[in-house]
Amino acid sequence: MGHVPELIIDLALILGAAAVMTIIFKMLRQPVVLGYIIAGVIVGPYFNFFPTVVESEGIKTWAEIGVIFLLFGLGLEFSFKKLLKVGNVAVITSLMGVGMTFLIGYNVGVILGWNMMDSLFMGGILSIASTTIIFRAFDELGVKSQKFAGIVLGALIIEDLVAVVLMVILSTVSISRSFEGMEMIYSIGKLVFFLVLWFVSGIFFLPTLFKKLKKYLNDETLLVVSLALCFLMVVLSSQAGFSPALGAFIMGSILAETPKVEKIEHLVQSVKDLFGAIFFVSVGMLLNPEMLVEYALPIGISTLVLLFGKPIFATIGALFAGQPIKVAVQTGMSLSQIGEFSFIIATLGVTLNVTSDFLYPVAVAVSVITTFTTPYMIGFSGKMSDWVTLKMPEKWKNRLYKYSLGTQQVTEASDWKKLIRFYVINTIIFSVIIISIILLANQFLAPFFEASKWKNLFIVSLTLLMIAPFLYALAFRRGPSQTYANIWLKPLYRGPLLALIISRIALAIFFVGFVFAKYYSPWAALIGVIAAALLFVTQRHRIKQFYGKIESRFLLNLHDRERSQEEQQRTKNVLAPWDSHLTTFTLETRSPIIGLPLGTMKLRETYGINIVIIERGDLIINIPRQEDVLYPNDVISVIGTDEQLSLFKDHITVKELKEEVKSDMSQVGLHSFTIPDNSHLIGQTIRHSKMRERCKGIVVGLERDENRIVNPDPDIAFQAEDVIWIVGLNKRIQVYLKDILRD
Repeated sequence: MGHVPELIIDLALILGAAAVMTIIFKMLRQPVVLGYIIAGVIVGPYFNFFPTVVESEGIKTWAEIGVIFLLFGLGLEFSFKKLLKVGNVAVITSLMGVGMTFLIGYNVGVILGWNMMDSLFMGGILSIASTTIIFRAFDELGVKSQKFAGIVLGALIIEDLVAVVLMVILSTVSISRSFEGMEMIYSIGKLVFFLVLWFVSGIFFLPTLFKKLKKYLNDETLLVVSLALCFLMVVLSSQAGFSPALGAFIMGSILAETPKVEKIEHLVQSVKDLFGAIFFVSVGMLLNPEMLVEYALPIGISTLVLLFGKPIFATIGALFAGQPIKVAVQTGMSLSQIGEFSFIIATLGVTLNVTSDFLYPVAVAVSVITTFTTPYMIGFSGKMSDWVTLKMPEKWKNRLYKYSLGTQQVTEASDWKKLIRFYVINTIIFSVIIISIILLANQFLAPFFEASKWKNLFIVSLTLLMIAPFLYALAFRRGPSQTYANIWLKPLYRGPLLALIISRIALAIFFVGFVFAKYYSPWAALIGVIAAALLFVTQRHRIKQFYGKIESRFLLNLHDRERSQEEQQRTKNVLAPWDSHLTTFTLETRSPIIGLPLGTMKLRETYGINIVIIERGDLIINIPRQEDVLYPNDVISVIGTDEQLSLFKDHITVKELKEEVKSDMSQVGLHSFTIPDNSHLIGQTIRHSKMRERCKGIVVGLERDENRIVNPDPDIAFQAEDVIWIVGLNKRIQVYLKDILRD
């Protein structure tokens, strides 16, 4: 009999325990994450009633992979463009809650006599709320549509980014064992540099790559490519001195800007769930029940900080941002827990070997307690806001009301503010690109010209050639023309405006001089700058054109996902006559309509709906035939009214997706025509007219004598002047309509 490696036995033990606890916690209607943690306790070294894991080092490696997948999934939901759309309310609320909670968490550690590293990590652990737990609670309580929920979701986006920055800062402090201001500034500057570089290059190349490889990207290939990109960024992040988890998060956020993100999320979900389960089980394995009893005091204090401290600070932040009392209280009380990022920060402390043994179990215990309390905190927030309003002095309420009205007035940013914001972003982005090209050229071009006596000349020339379009953008890209003109028309502001322009040109000259000075003497750099300036003036038009192409490609890729969604929305609206609309469903394996031909199900007659598209991987079936059969995981696009679709959904017991068409529906359209007086269709029923077979279309609407019939019965006979609405293949329907009108 063959020998089974210990790692495989351990994995079987972990997944078996996780499976059992998952079922139990599903039955109890509790977060599955808690089940995984308890499963880890059961198979861990501190619980001896059941077999325990032997190969702990191997499990740690699997857990690290779990962290990577967890952060990759969070990145896919993050999107840097969402960050730009987050309002000031979410930013102020989040920063107030995170900042004050971090300070209190740190001071709790100091008061308890902990060392600086334990206190800093405790502050970080307590400051970041759990996106996963809050999303689940909002879904279960049905409050996603309420105003405070939107603010909370925006605050969570900010907290995710703050968590990334915290990880970098804590890693830096862990290495130096001191909190030095300059070192912090360097670390944050380095993080900003690489974030800009990775985001800009990712947006420029990845959507284009996906378009070029579109016909090869089936489910399997897209999954492999996505995971390859994820782990490539993990390696790059590690090489740059950051944590692997940061690289996974960044690649996820880059892919979140592509039209393929929904597909990638769907494909990665199973893998993420698997390794995520291993990670959370490994979290539970480090939990020593005896230590929880020993450190009950810090666990209790930390829990109180989250249940009372952070809600108060977040509420104050929301009030300061101009929100009404009720919305502010509901927002603050929703952010009263910790979760996945707190585990990752705690794991970071263990990995770097800078935190004490007790900190990790304390973090896990606090997370478990606050996960249970979250739904109750959110549900009770409405009553709490009413109580606060009742007890608050009238003078305070009036002041807050006036302040809220004042801050919610729509104010237009000044031209100066717009221009300076543009110049700052412009300078940061193009400086990062130019510096990156200079460094890469020095790293990779030098070996090619090592043997040549013209080595420096070749490297300088090629470097300047590559950075030329970005030097142009840095020095001369004006930004919003109307804003620029408004400022220029005011003589008082012309001086400062000229100073801004000159400073940008000076920065571009500095980069050119730096390239020459690196390979030649400072005097040669001066001559080189003059020569480069003359060459730039003579070739400015070409450089401008080349930069225009680069910018157009970048903006095209940046907004590709929005354009795709808008096109799908337009198609959906065009396809839906009157109060009908199109919704997509994913068929589960247990659905009663799996394996049945469409013609035998009588869906149109029973539910009044029509299946207009079947998406099966990369196979798209437009206007399926009666003999077409449905398979598990098919994505079907169904047209009908809300009531009809609701009944159909109950019948097929499927998981509903977003109300959008995922398929490429450019070939499908909704057409209408009026039956002429001399048409051969008069007197024929829809069924006997063979309209479906002739034009690959489905009749979804009929107008007769100002009456409208959605999804008319197939046995209705056509009359003259009937207006027929039909969904089908555009080309086939256009040919068919020409024949009808010729009758």
